Amino acid sequence: MDVRARSNVVFTGRADGPVIMLAHGFGCDQNMWRLVTPDLGRESRILLFDHVGAGRSDLSAWNAERYSTLDGYADDVLEICREFALRDVVFVGHSVSAMIGVLAANREPDRFAALVLLTPSPCYIDQGDYRGGFSRADIDELLESLDSNYLGWSAAMAPVIMGNPDRPELGAELTDSFCRTDPTVARAFAHTTFLSDNRDDLAKVTVPTLVLQCANDAIAPPEVGEFVHAQIPGSQLVTLDATGHCPQLSAPGATTAAIASFAAALR
Repeated sequence: MDVRARSNVVFTGRADGPVIMLAHGFGCDQNMWRLVTPDLGRESRILLFDHVGAGRSDLSAWNAERYSTLDGYADDVLEICREFALRDVVFVGHSVSAMIGVLAANREPDRFAALVLLTPSPCYIDQGDYRGGFSRADIDELLESLDSNYLGWSAAMAPVIMGNPDRPELGAELTDSFCRTDPTVARAFAHTTFLSDNRDDLAKVTVPTLVLQCANDAIAPPEVGEFVHAQIPGSQLVTLDATGHCPQLSAPGATTAAIASFAAALR
């Protein structure tokens, strides 16, 4: 297996710097990081990749069984680390990739110097006293709409996910990204994402962790970030003065500054 080709692994930034691994969220690819990589790359070696089924990954490597849970994606992250003999990685996971990073770091903590969980959610569905932001009926309706008309769902949902209605070009970019994703893969990844429950995995995290959330996020509201922070021992919580679920696009300066400050403090 050619791990580099499978996951479209790209290195950039300072060749001799500590490694920051950037993992994109649902319906996206590594291009979503383009506004933060130049500044982060001044002091760090940046590892970009595409989840299998996204971007320029090898679509033939995707199979429904492996990627029916987030564990399959965590396996990929660890295989990339092994392929390039990486340790002390700062893993930055956006949205669903935050929990992928948690699973990978719990499995092989010696690979990771730290986690940055960007707009994370361990469970999207309200359960008991836990508030994930959606009822089960909400999620079932979302998935039914996605299954029946993926392109229509993308056009309707991407602007909601992105927020910032005064900057429609951001919503349009996310819509285009969704629409470039293979619909079969997107449907499966959506079910895996929105039905996952990784709340019990948070307390097992042993590496330094930054929870980075937005002040106004329709997908991962502040109480979700506060829950993640409360569950991960010794974690830090930073709330960006930003709107939407993708601050690496809507507020790249603040996002970069928070990641860089956290990474610098580890050295």
